[in-house]
Amino acid sequence: MPEESRPFVSVVLPVRNEGRRLARCLEAVLSQAYPKDCMEVLVVDGLSGDGTRQLAEEYARRDARVRFIENPAKVTPAALNIGIREAKGEVLVRVDGHTLLEPDYFTRCVEALERTGASCVGGLMRATGEGYWGKVVTLVHSSRFGLGGGRFHLSQKEGEVDTVYLGAYRREVFQKVGLFNERLVRNQDIEFNGRLRAAGGRIVLSPAIRSLYYVRGSLGAFLGQNFRNGQWNVAVLHETPWALSLRHLVPFLFVSTVGLSLALSPWVWPARVLLGSVLLLYGLLALGAAIWSAVRGGARYLPGLVITFPALHLAYGLGFAAGLLRFGVPRALVTPTFLLSLLQPRRHPPKAGGRRGAWSS
Repeated sequence: MPEESRPFVSVVLPVRNEGRRLARCLEAVLSQAYPKDCMEVLVVDGLSGDGTRQLAEEYARRDARVRFIENPAKVTPAALNIGIREAKGEVLVRVDGHTLLEPDYFTRCVEALERTGASCVGGLMRATGEGYWGKVVTLVHSSRFGLGGGRFHLSQKEGEVDTVYLGAYRREVFQKVGLFNERLVRNQDIEFNGRLRAAGGRIVLSPAIRSLYYVRGSLGAFLGQNFRNGQWNVAVLHETPWALSLRHLVPFLFVSTVGLSLALSPWVWPARVLLGSVLLLYGLLALGAAIWSAVRGGARYLPGLVITFPALHLAYGLGFAAGLLRFGVPRALVTPTFLLSLLQPRRHPPKAGGRRGAWSS
């Protein structure tokens, strides 16, 4: 694509207390092999207290492409919406502070948008970590058993998907679909992409769009992240239920089945059979996944993997249960047509304009 015809790209970078990684992230963004006069970087800071603001302001003083914007609401969807409103670009690219872009990231995004005609494109969530637990979490991210097999984790083929990591959007998408839901502290990207598909938009995954995602460096931080993700999935179900897939509900189904059968097992013998069968099957699958991941990553990580796989699923499932208590039971979970739709290999969201649920936090 000739340089003079390149669309202007606005990078929206929501940050809060990302001082440790922000410089590396910004260097990768500003070093893109994309015309320098065809891009801007909006760093939207949620009142950080670790030096993130000072670092971003220093970059803004040194490079006219960088703008610092304050986000009083502190949460990610508010930061994204502030950035979208302020952006000048025809293409809006979301970047997170713990992400490192490959030098051709913007070029690949723009080419994929032009070639496919999609509303949004994105690449793989290629995980990397530091230290023992960072490496363990990286291996879990790369396992279909670990995070449920979402295509943006594993697929090596370009194609249409339900959601992508980060994402590069055409500006008109936000004019048609609206902005990110600021009530969703987490998982707002999944919900937004559900609305986008319901409005007739297409989301395309291209493995040629490459970046590195730095995972949580401790087991506790990783489990806490997934507990909160599970919890906020309930809020997504209230708002836009078709945005979620069966993989988002499986950990809760596992945890609730084990919990219910354990509670009934002293009095009901079939419950004991069910409990033993589920735990035996899960144990074999978890052990197999841990061994397979250790073969790829190193035998020294096997003990950590044996712990992390079940801990991850337990945290995610319990988070979903906590979300039911916090937000209430979504109508979708007691709607047979919705539950049956989860079993379809390729689900089609309803047309935009359908009733959205309500919940209070």
